[in-house]
Amino acid sequence: MATTTSSSSNETPETKKKKKECLGWIEWLRGWFYLVYEMLFQRIMASHLHNPMPLPPINDLTCIVTGSTSGIGLEIARQLAQSGAHVVMAVRNTKAAQELIQKWQIDSSGLSIPLNVEVMQVDLLSLDSVVRFAEAWNARSAPLHVLINNAGIFSIGEPQKFSKDGYEQHLQVNHLAPALLSILLLPSLIRGSPSRIVNVNSVMHHVGFVDTEDMNVSSGKRKFSSMVGYSSSKLAEIMFSSILNKRLPAESGVSVLCVSPGIVQTNVARDLPKLVQAAYRLIPYFIFSAQEGARSALFAATDPQVPEYCDMLKADEWPVCAFISQDCRPANPSEEAHSVQTSYEVWEKTLEMIGLPSDAVERLLDGAEVKCRYGQEQ
Repeated sequence: MATTTSSSSNETPETKKKKKECLGWIEWLRGWFYLVYEMLFQRIMASHLHNPMPLPPINDLTCIVTGSTSGIGLEIARQLAQSGAHVVMAVRNTKAAQELIQKWQIDSSGLSIPLNVEVMQVDLLSLDSVVRFAEAWNARSAPLHVLINNAGIFSIGEPQKFSKDGYEQHLQVNHLAPALLSILLLPSLIRGSPSRIVNVNSVMHHVGFVDTEDMNVSSGKRKFSSMVGYSSSKLAEIMFSSILNKRLPAESGVSVLCVSPGIVQTNVARDLPKLVQAAYRLIPYFIFSAQEGARSALFAATDPQVPEYCDMLKADEWPVCAFISQDCRPANPSEEAHSVQTSYEVWEKTLEMIGLPSDAVERLLDGAEVKCRYGQEQ
């Protein structure tokens, strides 16, 4: 007993506070409870919303939407375009995007507003491609009012895969590439201010955990699964967005927020716990369609009160950025997302991984040029 007392008395605060390596079991249970609760009650909570969601006048809006050839992204791009916005479909498959535009033009032939849609290629599995896309857009010296980082992957049941840049694929597509795109497009977003960065996130972040010393989940400390890769990448996105929101002064006119589309009809059941798999058998009633899932992003992109809400959170020094739930109401992300220390660690590690200097945002705000490690001519 004496030895134990002596040992503990010599411990420093740093020694006592062991670095967190995973979610506690109570946090894990709370996360899954929240996920199941949302699955069962999201339709009731969102019953006040129209489908499709009516949008305010947006004829002067220019929006870039990543991953807009299928699912939620397709619905976001289509509804923005049919409401009069200038939509840039940032996609890997440009042929599929062009075919969609032709279809939308036929469907919209009776509308008084002509569609203003264009296609630009970007591959989020290549950070070189992301840099080239941003450079091409910024070269226009045109304003950008809304960037919607919608593209994402959830490779159900697949073994761990890495991009050619050396990063786990969920991490790169769901977090690193959108982070790089958001920062590099800041000059255009400032030119178009008041403007918004809308990150399509997921309720799955509630069961995510980010180890900033092992963001690739390759050290062996945690067993990789597609669920681990996906949920962790979505949590990292919220954490990074929260610090980006703090780094952007109110006078920049750029709002940063994350949205949850709800649980949208997709084939994810194979990688989920048995309780959630059972709930998925009730898909026809409980699970949202892509059109319903698009509503929170459309709300975040167009509602006139969103910038005021974001500014209020920033003025109050709220630990996380604005988060809009599937019912288009402000919500709180997970308890883990509120960790300011971890969020700053995610911020620093992300900038390192995407090849940007630590003061990239400040330099861009000052109108200076920022060089990225990627996208350079070989």
